[in-house]
Amino acid sequence: MAERRSQQPRQRVFLVDDHPLVREWLANVINQQWDLTVCGESEGRENCIEAIQKKKPHVAIVDISLKDCSGLDLIVEIKQRAPQVEIIVLSMHSSPVYARQALRAGASGYVVKRETTKQICQAIREVIQGGIYVSKEISLPSEPAIQDETFDLTLLSERELEIFRYLGQGNPTRQIAADLGISIKTVQVHCGNMREKLGLPGATELYSAAVRWNERHRGNSE
Repeated sequence: MAERRSQQPRQRVFLVDDHPLVREWLANVINQQWDLTVCGESEGRENCIEAIQKKKPHVAIVDISLKDCSGLDLIVEIKQRAPQVEIIVLSMHSSPVYARQALRAGASGYVVKRETTKQICQAIREVIQGGIYVSKEISLPSEPAIQDETFDLTLLSERELEIFRYLGQGNPTRQIAADLGISIKTVQVHCGNMREKLGLPGATELYSAAVRWNERHRGNSE
């Protein structure tokens, strides 16, 4: 059995994460598997698409928060230019909102970074076989969220509304700060003001509300 396994070609995995230690850890885990191997890696969008097209991985593991772009935008671009590549998001966020956004962007898996190495490898194998993998701690159907938003966006300043829209597109605080040319702390202050004005208890509720608003707005404009 072991001899037969060793003769089978390994499934190729491409890593996209802006933390070298995470990429090194993932590569060590994956390369120890009899049926998987890391064929390339990137810290962000730059050269990522070209490398994926050249290396032809079966799966790309993408962090949702990258320094030079939104992981959600990168997923869309990868699926457009290399549609045969399955995508798994590896993220620190356990909110169902992030998972739903990732799947809608084209990912086939969403794995929280707290998962064990065994579960990460299981996710890779499942999506290669055409399945969908979402960490068990995420319950997509029963997401606690605001069903009918009654808040008034006219209460927000122009800058706050701009940040609200960025949040709704799945952008992390760091990316919003970079795109708008302001500090992360300033973004956080604006988010705090928005929560107070809209009567939302926390950051998760603000993000969830922004995503839902963005989805409704996008749907109405199509």
